[in-house]
Amino acid sequence: MKTQVSLALCLALFLVVPCNTQQFACDKNDPNTSQFPFCDTSLSYEIRAKDLVSRLTLQEKVQQLVNTASGISRLGVPDYEWWSEALHGVSDLGPGTRFNATVPGATSFPAVILSAASFNATLWSKMGQVVSTEARAMYNVGLAGLTYWSPNVNVFRDPRWGRGQETPGEDPLVVSRYAVNYVRGLQEVSGEANSTSDKLKVSSCCKHYTAYDLDNWKGVDRFHFDSKVTKQDLEDTYQPPFKSCVVEGHVSSVMCSYNRVNGIPTCADPDLLKGMVRGQWGLDGYIVSDCDSVEVYYKDIDYTATPEDAVALALKAGLNMNCGDYLGRYTANAINMKKVEESIVDQALIYDYIVLMRLGFFDGNPKLLPFGNLGPSDVCTNDHQLLALDAAKQGIVLLDNNGALPLSQTITKNLAVIGPNANATTVMISNYAGIPCRYTSPLQGLQKYISMVTYEAGCSDVKCSNEALIEPAVQAAAKADAVVVVVGLDKSVEAEGLDRVNLTLPGYQEKLVTDVANAANGTVILVVMAAGPIDISFAKNVRKIGGILWVGYPGQAGGEAIAQVIFGDYNPAGRSPFTWYPQEYADQVPMADMNMRANTTANFPGRTYRFYIGKSIYEFGHGLSYTSFSKFIISAPSTILIQSIPNNILSSQSIRKPYAYSNGEAIDVSSINCNNLQFNLVIEVKNNGPMNGAYVVLLFWKPPSLGGVTGAPNVQLVGFERLEVKRGETQNVTMSLDVCKELTLVDAEGKRKLVIGQHTLFAGSTSEHQVTHHFVVRQAGNASVEGFVSM
Repeated sequence: MKTQVSLALCLALFLVVPCNTQQFACDKNDPNTSQFPFCDTSLSYEIRAKDLVSRLTLQEKVQQLVNTASGISRLGVPDYEWWSEALHGVSDLGPGTRFNATVPGATSFPAVILSAASFNATLWSKMGQVVSTEARAMYNVGLAGLTYWSPNVNVFRDPRWGRGQETPGEDPLVVSRYAVNYVRGLQEVSGEANSTSDKLKVSSCCKHYTAYDLDNWKGVDRFHFDSKVTKQDLEDTYQPPFKSCVVEGHVSSVMCSYNRVNGIPTCADPDLLKGMVRGQWGLDGYIVSDCDSVEVYYKDIDYTATPEDAVALALKAGLNMNCGDYLGRYTANAINMKKVEESIVDQALIYDYIVLMRLGFFDGNPKLLPFGNLGPSDVCTNDHQLLALDAAKQGIVLLDNNGALPLSQTITKNLAVIGPNANATTVMISNYAGIPCRYTSPLQGLQKYISMVTYEAGCSDVKCSNEALIEPAVQAAAKADAVVVVVGLDKSVEAEGLDRVNLTLPGYQEKLVTDVANAANGTVILVVMAAGPIDISFAKNVRKIGGILWVGYPGQAGGEAIAQVIFGDYNPAGRSPFTWYPQEYADQVPMADMNMRANTTANFPGRTYRFYIGKSIYEFGHGLSYTSFSKFIISAPSTILIQSIPNNILSSQSIRKPYAYSNGEAIDVSSINCNNLQFNLVIEVKNNGPMNGAYVVLLFWKPPSLGGVTGAPNVQLVGFERLEVKRGETQNVTMSLDVCKELTLVDAEGKRKLVIGQHTLFAGSTSEHQVTHHFVVRQAGNASVEGFVSM
């Protein structure tokens, strides 16, 4: 009856709004197909998947190994497009999703780099829940799929990377926490953080595995790039986000990348795929290639002699799905030529189909299943759009302020809004975006506060290749009470397939800022709309620039968020998720050098706050507020006692003196009993200033300086929490630390080590007052085989 009503409604509205119906498998009204065991929901997913695969011919099988999977009409299985995207909102970039008059747009959150700057794990989870709700709503009307190849969990290793905007920043812990929370928000049916259900709301995919963060730099491109990575860097920088995705986030897919790692294409590396992702981490899902990457390593780098060799290598390495057509075109030949066994194809399809079964694709009419009641009215809801606005506000970083911010509505009567990004719309939604519900540009947002606003672009675009529009901007600035200059970048400068070659503002933008500031009679506020860091050191020395904001690419509501921060209706609390390097860094450091650690002999300064030893314009974690906070560590352990696992002494030093570790000695974590080696740290935060506000507690760790492990980080983030603290009030936050997971170093062989001696915790970023706490890790002196934490 419900189906008949829906059909009648579609017919009635056909001339007004196009209606779509979703095809589905296992239609209970079709006696020819509904009785197959793979349609029996009382059976396990594995049994059902094996039954389905057993019914396929070889030609049918190979056509299921590609993203555009052909339907099998005799079994009642429709076509399925695996490729959809949902990086920061439902996107129509992948062919599995489209917009039309039924659903003209979806909520577009800020670029991931800005949402990450909120340091708010709860926000990241809520964003995932909203995106998956809108995805399911679109699926129900035939406009979207159920498998989304998001998020990007590569570490933002180099500031020039064009895809840094897609990532949660340069720190492996932040990237990992973001990944886990966003993936759970997308996938979990209940929406509960600790859900153990194997059903999926939508399927998420963590990409690009691994050591992938170069697109096209000075002639070096991602298709040909061989990422030379040490075991140490792989273990403590590049792999942790992917491991967290699988082990903690329970992601249902991992995408291998275009590049090689130490000579082997990632999509053809059995150690990385079968060995690590499937074997050690226990992926419950499928492994998919980046688009055409199998073809790339055959055609572009001549890694194999024939296409059949290429697909055989990928399948045997553990690839289960090909974005592209190579597995569909050449797998049957490869099997007939005895290059790969058909049983490997069968297993790949079982992994693929189990994910679709967890999504309910083989459970009959989706309208009668969980989420079947969702539809177009559940997309772009007020609540969803308010969350997009909140995400932008939470991420905005106040870089500098001499007291000029927030601006006063009563004092500011005439506002000049200037800059190539001052009236940005599509720029704000970054890449991998869909069509947003609506836009609020910075100009539009500021016009809500001040009635007399003069707008001058100053540059025709962000490349600002000539000075023609600077003089009108200068004149507007001279007549205004206050000036907001919105500069930065866009996808013509930083994007997929396009890395930067320098860190400065493009073209004449710096001249625009300087000339406008020199001509201004009132305060000048500089707003930087860009993903990657820019050398704006010049602006720090311009007296009339009273405040500087970094706003990333702030999404559909970006202009409103910027205006609320500038006029004080929102107190900024974002923290920079990356280091702001000077231009000299780009001159000195080759982007293709994947090493993280500094090497003074080679004049290599290192990468990210963890290893960089040079000067920064702004450091990782930097961010100011309109109020002031103080913090205290009110509870933390003084001693951590460790005990070796009996009969498991691994190092040669330990064999000579099995229970006499000295300060600075590094012990293999696998030889330690890690039970009870967890502790809580309680930090008190007080708002001493004039405004309510949020405060991000950043907890850094420094291992003992004596001995230990070569290449230890300068400091390392081990925890973070965002607190809302009203003026005059105090809030406590409890952080839980696992000694064996978070307070260990990685040695040159990629092994995790715990160092004996005095460790230090720092609460607060390096640009604010830090509170320190010391504790000692030493060997237990009794016969206990468990660790012990002493307060």
